[in-house]
Amino acid sequence: MLNFISLIFLLVGFSGMVVIIFRKMPALAELSVQKRRGVLRGAKGKIKENGLLEIVKGEKLLQSVLSKIRILTLKTENKTGDWLGKLHQRSLKRKNTDKFSDDYWKKLRGRK
Repeated sequence: MLNFISLIFLLVGFSGMVVIIFRKMPALAELSVQKRRGVLRGAKGKIKENGLLEIVKGEKLLQSVLSKIRILTLKTENKTGDWLGKLHQRSLKRKNTDKFSDDYWKKLRGRK
C-alpha cells in the first residue's frame, strides 16, 4: 500500500515537471542564442560580485577537505584503539582462565 502511494506521488510529480517544461518550451525557443549567452554572462558576473566563487576556490576548499580527512583519521584511530583494547582484554581473560588452579591435581586424585 505504501509503495503504491509513493508510486502515485512519483508519477504526479514527474507529470507536473513535464507539464511545466512543455509550457516553457515556446518561451525558451524565442530566446536567441545571444540572449542566452548574455544571461549566462550576467549570472557569472553576479556570482563573482557575491564572492561565491572564492568559497569554492583555493585555500578554503583545501582547508575543508583537510579538516574532513583529519576527522576521518581521528575516527579511524579511535575505533582501532577500541578494538585493540577489547582484544587485549580478551587475551588477558583467556590467559587467566587457561591456568590450572593449585588444587587441580588434588581434585583429580580425589576422584580416582
